[in-house]
Amino acid sequence: MKTRYTSLVSVKKNIMQKSERALQSANVNLNNASIALKLSFSELNLIDTPTTGQISDFLSSRVLLDAQRKLISHNEEWVDFANNQIRECKEQLKIDMIEYEKFNYLELQEIKEILHKRKLQEAKELDEIALMTYENNKQKRKVS
Repeated sequence: MKTRYTSLVSVKKNIMQKSERALQSANVNLNNASIALKLSFSELNLIDTPTTGQISDFLSSRVLLDAQRKLISHNEEWVDFANNQIRECKEQLKIDMIEYEKFNYLELQEIKEILHKRKLQEAKELDEIALMTYENNKQKRKVS
């Protein structure tokens, strides 16, 4: 049954579904960031620091360690960004769900009202039919 809210409910539902997909995407992004952070920590543990040797070996080891620490810092920022993105997506989804539920409720109330009016109209028509039938039976009895 179509009401004046049907198209709005459809639009709000599509917006809500879009927000759900954005939240899922943000969760995937956070998962990827967490995996990258874990990998960068494990890579840091794999870097072997020389205890003896030439100074160039020490310097190259230091450069590797610095690069890995920068990568870890970058991945930590990525995780923070992904967490913020998830928080924002959840807030937007909550707003969109409230909007959808609001218009869905209004549509259901209008449907109830329409059905109630139809029921009253149908009862009125049945009363008229019963009255007409009664009058016809009354007239037939007078004629007989």
